[in-house]
Amino acid sequence: MYHFQPAICYSGYRQGQSPRQHIFPSDQEVLEDLKHLQTFVKHIRMYDTSYHVKQVCRLIEAHAIDLKVMLGVEPKGEIDNPNCHFGGRHSNEAIKQHKVYNYQQLDDMIDIAKTYDNVVFAVSVGNENTSDWHPNLMPESSLIDHVNYVKSKINKPVTFCEGQYFWLHNKGLAHVVDVISIHSYPQWQSLHLEDAIEKTKRDILETKETFPHKPIIITEFGWATKANHQMILDEANEINQAIYLNAIYAYLKDIDMLAYLFEAYDETWKGSDNKDEQEKHWGIFNEDRTPKLWQKEKPKFELSHLNKD
Repeated sequence: MYHFQPAICYSGYRQGQSPRQHIFPSDQEVLEDLKHLQTFVKHIRMYDTSYHVKQVCRLIEAHAIDLKVMLGVEPKGEIDNPNCHFGGRHSNEAIKQHKVYNYQQLDDMIDIAKTYDNVVFAVSVGNENTSDWHPNLMPESSLIDHVNYVKSKINKPVTFCEGQYFWLHNKGLAHVVDVISIHSYPQWQSLHLEDAIEKTKRDILETKETFPHKPIIITEFGWATKANHQMILDEANEINQAIYLNAIYAYLKDIDMLAYLFEAYDETWKGSDNKDEQEKHWGIFNEDRTPKLWQKEKPKFELSHLNKD
């Protein structure tokens, strides 16, 4: 079930569109994306239960698009997190409200999975919500309850998506999910490209060694092509993206692991007004759907290219 297949994280927002303003892409725009994506991937991952997610599932089913979807939710915080400087503070009253809202989101996700049973491949009860920097921090116990609740309602693989390091501290959650979904972003750790490639490989190996009897997939890995802070700025480019992805895909094929690349298209609505902010530039295609180097020419870039003129 979790063998290597091309998979990617997808969000269809284009210039002037944003989930913050509830300005969604048109059916025609999404259908263009889906027909494009099915030419080189079999799985896509989405993150919430918004109109856009339902739109994608509806269009896949209506047009017999050859794609399977991993659904997700974005829980609201159930822990006050003063260490987060961008929205992590939650009062006791807010936490009570969030707990109710979070189950409503789970019910929405369950309904989508039931409505589009032939489209939905798996579901996730959250995304990086046990990372200590997260504005919507969740206790492991709540996520365990969420996994068990969803399992009682639908017959789909249930997971939680989290950075590799934090899985090592979520062993109770690891026990109840059907599959462990890890993220690996060595670029955020300011590692040089060669070290970053080896770090992603070690992330996979360490998780396998820690949880030898549990299926493991990657639900996010990638390389930003621009950056304005916290990374090695001159290494955030399209050549390095191609080198990193070629190296990691060769490894994934060798170990036969399902992995979702982050991501299909640049999302310029994200983050601040700084056009070079890395959150906007993880795509293998630009926001206007023109290909970046890795997709444009399909060159076999390797580390040796760094030493060539």
